[in-house]
Amino acid sequence: QVQLVESGGGLVQAGDSLRLSCAASGRTFSNYAVGWFRQAPGKEREFVAAISWWSGLSTYYADSVKGRFTSSRDNAKNTVYLQMNNLKPEDLAVYYCAAKEGRLTLRQYSDAGTYTYWGQGTQVTVSS
Repeated sequence: QVQLVESGGGLVQAGDSLRLSCAASGRTFSNYAVGWFRQAPGKEREFVAAISWWSGLSTYYADSVKGRFTSSRDNAKNTVYLQMNNLKPEDLAVYYCAAKEGRLTLRQYSDAGTYTYWGQGTQVTVSS
């Protein structure tokens, strides 16, 4: 079992930055790919970003956040980060991290059904 806890959400103004953290416990986290998803009020959960586990540390982003968001990980701390810059009102959502052991295909990274473990979510609110 892997437990995931997100933190770092909050209320910011458009143009500001936030860094979300996803802290894992329970098992060796370095073998897990991690995805970030978000769900805005009245909308479906959508893919935001993902990071692989292996040494190449590939990252993947939704078009809506490409160039503004960056995912990274510190396996020594069992933590994955989502740096969010130039936040926009449309980024308002609950953000979730999710983890899946092993190597994923490109399509799997953006599919919420791929992931085995999920955090409880952290609220990000962006005012205009």
